[in-house]
Amino acid sequence: MVERRGRVGEDRRMADVTLKLRVTPRARSTEIDGWDGETVSMRVTAPPERGKANEAVLRLLADALGVPVSSLRLVRGRASRDKLVAVDGLATEEVRRRMERCIAERNGG
Repeated sequence: MVERRGRVGEDRRMADVTLKLRVTPRARSTEIDGWDGETVSMRVTAPPERGKANEAVLRLLADALGVPVSSLRLVRGRASRDKLVAVDGLATEEVRRRMERCIAERNGG
């Protein structure tokens, strides 16, 4: 996860935070598996056709982070399992905290 700096004078807490994702499309379930180093591993049931898997990834991530889908932007990886998604409006620490909470809830914690 990398935080981009905003323009001079901007509040750094509101600069884009980017998340590295490793996505498995056409999975049996849609869920976030956890962290693999600095990469978030996730699965979606949607096929990698006509942007369906990318849409599912953004919806899952928005739900996990508690933000609208419009706060997320696919920066890189439209046709790849490895993606980079920008999160607008949250600090790096807050993104990590929310992801950790989502993963813990999935694992019964």
